[in-house]
Amino acid sequence: MDRAPSRSRAPAGLPQPRAGARARSRHAAAVVRGDGELLSVALTFLDAGLRAGDVVALTCPPEVTALLCAELGERAGRVRDEPRLSLLGARAPDALAHARRMAEQEADGRQLRILCLVDFGPAPADWREGLRFESAANSVMADTPIDSLCLYDRRRLPPAVVEAAAATHPYLVHDGAWAPSSAYRHPAEYLPRLPWPREPVEDAAPVFVLDDAPGLVALRHELGLALAAWVPDRDQREDLHLAAAEVAANAFRHGERPVSARMWADGDRLVCAITDSGRTFADPMAGFRPAHGADLGRGGMGLWLARKLWDSVDLSLGPGGLTVRLAARLQPA
Repeated sequence: MDRAPSRSRAPAGLPQPRAGARARSRHAAAVVRGDGELLSVALTFLDAGLRAGDVVALTCPPEVTALLCAELGERAGRVRDEPRLSLLGARAPDALAHARRMAEQEADGRQLRILCLVDFGPAPADWREGLRFESAANSVMADTPIDSLCLYDRRRLPPAVVEAAAATHPYLVHDGAWAPSSAYRHPAEYLPRLPWPREPVEDAAPVFVLDDAPGLVALRHELGLALAAWVPDRDQREDLHLAAAEVAANAFRHGERPVSARMWADGDRLVCAITDSGRTFADPMAGFRPAHGADLGRGGMGLWLARKLWDSVDLSLGPGGLTVRLAARLQPA
């Protein structure tokens, strides 16, 4: 989870920082097939961290964590199980915030070393959200002392996700050696080019339409009524409404009228699209942390809340203006 490296200064291994020096952050991917390759790559990385006195954390499915801990034996007690460091246990803004807290507060001056087994979920929309998380982390976590190694297991992941690892990670690991990825693309270049996966629910007529909303209060109210009709779980309904209302507020405050909204739902998935007529495209990395940092009193939380509370958030600039599309799986009551 680091900044893009200088391609002319790429270390081949894992040099340790000088005494008293702040180690630089690096974000690498290794493609594996089978438990043998997985263990070889993972244990080399973990062993180096334990020997260096790093804070070492795993963010892996339970069966992989158990496999690695069995191989580590007594040393497994020095490795932390932290699913919230990845999309396995948190949404993107929370995973990034948790990693930053660990590195800056709990590591106590040491390097934080994270081993992640990538699993983005079963659907193309999930894969896109995962790739967006991997790419954005390179900018969001640029100044945080973290060495992160992401394992892409060909048995678990579709080919398109595996191939994308080289574009979302500044480093690739082959035979234990770290080298720069020639296919790496900076998030500012990579994120806007991700394909827009249309949700099947959008092929049906929308269950809610409001064109040229008379004002923010009216739009918030109408969104609340529509969500009440389609979201059975009260907690999820309140979360989705809070975030959608913040996105609507952004449309009125920073966009241009008219502002419109549409919603599609089928009992399993829900999509909400809010469009203003402005021609300004938001930063594709917006929302991965609050716009004004820790000072939440200054606002700038709309897209941040949306990424925390909805499964996916997409921004698209089209002929009608800027659309923010929110999507989520519906939870049972």
